[in-house]
Amino acid sequence: MYFTLGEIFSVFLFGALSLHFLGAIRVRELALQAVGQASRRDDFQLLDQAVHIRRVSLSRDDSGRWRIWRQYRFDYTYDGVERRQGFVIMLGKQLQAVVVSEPSLTLH
Repeated sequence: MYFTLGEIFSVFLFGALSLHFLGAIRVRELALQAVGQASRRDDFQLLDQAVHIRRVSLSRDDSGRWRIWRQYRFDYTYDGVERRQGFVIMLGKQLQAVVVSEPSLTLH
C-alpha cells in the first residue's frame, strides 16, 4: 500500500492542527484557574465559570522566543448585582495578568 505525498501532508497537517487545538484548550484551562485564584484572593465572584477568547497575537517572552499571546474575557461581580467584565492575559502557558476593576464603595 502506497501513500501519495498529498495524503501524507494531509495527515501531518491534521496532526499539527490537533496538537495546536489541544494546547489552546490547556491554556484556556490555565486562564480559568488563574481567574479562580484571583477571585478567592480579591473577593469577587466569577460568573458563568468560563473565560472567552477575545484577542490572539504573537509576542516575544522574556527570553526572546515567539509565543502566542491570548486575551480572555470573563464576567464577575463583587456584590451579586452589578455584572462587570475582566480580562486575563496569557503568553504561551504563562500568566501575564488578571485585570479587574476595584469594587465601588458605597457610603451609607
